[in-house]
Amino acid sequence: MRKARPSSESRQKDISRPLALAMDLLCSTYSDSDEDGQPEPFSKRPRLANPRPAINYQRKLQPVNEMREASIPGRYVSKRERALMASLPASAPEPNVEQDIPSSTLGSLSQLDLPLNVMSLLRQKTKGHSRLVGTPEKLPISLNGHRKAVNALQWSTNHAHLLASAGMDHTVHIWNVWNKNQKIARALNFHKAAVKDVKWSKMGWLILSCGYDLTSRLIDVEKGSEVSVFVEDQVLNVVKFHPKNPNLFLSGGEKGHLRLWDIRANQVVHEYIQRLGPILDVEFSDDGREFVSSSDVSCRNVSENSIVVWDLAREVPLSNQIYGEAYTCPCIRRHPFEPCFVAQSNGNYIAIFSWSPPFRLDKFRRYEGHGVSGFPIKCSFSSDGHTLGTGSADGSIYLYNYRSTSLVKKIEAYSSACTDVAFHPTISNVVASCSWNGDVSVFE
Repeated sequence: MRKARPSSESRQKDISRPLALAMDLLCSTYSDSDEDGQPEPFSKRPRLANPRPAINYQRKLQPVNEMREASIPGRYVSKRERALMASLPASAPEPNVEQDIPSSTLGSLSQLDLPLNVMSLLRQKTKGHSRLVGTPEKLPISLNGHRKAVNALQWSTNHAHLLASAGMDHTVHIWNVWNKNQKIARALNFHKAAVKDVKWSKMGWLILSCGYDLTSRLIDVEKGSEVSVFVEDQVLNVVKFHPKNPNLFLSGGEKGHLRLWDIRANQVVHEYIQRLGPILDVEFSDDGREFVSSSDVSCRNVSENSIVVWDLAREVPLSNQIYGEAYTCPCIRRHPFEPCFVAQSNGNYIAIFSWSPPFRLDKFRRYEGHGVSGFPIKCSFSSDGHTLGTGSADGSIYLYNYRSTSLVKKIEAYSSACTDVAFHPTISNVVASCSWNGDVSVFE
């Protein structure tokens, strides 16, 4: 027997009853009672099941000790908090807390602690005398401080007892070489990456350094402070002061850009544009009207632009085909008296070029015997111009006679590559050197 179907009225009651129960449940769940206990009317857009707690915008003042420990740089401090902090007595700093000091003053820059024989030799320069003796003979003075490879060295001409070194450990060291107590006079940590080059200025206590942090930095050695920062768009390999105007310096880097900077205005005054590889070294002529640049051509099949001579004022190359071999030349040095310059070649020799047009390569003379092997090996002339010194990949120092190009002396210095050699500006038998493992030595 078929059951009777429920009427439409009963069906509506059956449907409306659970709906009413659901609505009452929603209202009781999402409503907030006010002070009178009346429920809030149901909204078409219900609030979340876990409503966000109410925010109290009243600032809670920190305790005195917590306010003094505001160690987050750049944190906003309200006027009320600043006024309260100003009214608090100053507390003594906690002991044994390491601070990130950009420059460390470790020793003295003075000549007062030097041996008497060294002081007498240095004073002879000021009286117009030059002390020219033979090649280094004594045991070296070891200068320990760099933790990684040292890229460049230079003696100061104004303060001839000081030596600057640039290292891959992001530091520039100033050495008081003959000081009896502390040989590291300054450890400058202003660079954020490896330092490739360092040069002394002829003005006071200033040095200029550059490196992988895309900057050149002018530093006051005496105060241990940074004077200016020159920011570029490339890793910088070399900086060089103008020989006649110490307010100008030339920089070259990995993108092949050459720029002449004015220190006083902190801006570029000339830019030398050519399709060059990474700039490895630069050198000015004696009068400063021209300069020569060396660039990396190892990524090309032609040697054009390996060595380029530039007109400084007109920003144009005077010659770019003076070196026909496809070798990288990591170092260029001008002779102190004669109109010529030399270029360290990755062909394991040093070539000689004339500085007068057409800047010819001397095909009959070259300095051979040492090895480069891809290292950034540098060379330099002695103050009298009679000797040319160079580092070598075998860790030795090679000293050549400038005229005859014959090897005068070989000094076995390091177990790794010797990267730079710097003759003393006053005492020609004193030569400083550095190595790929971070050693710095002075031979007498």
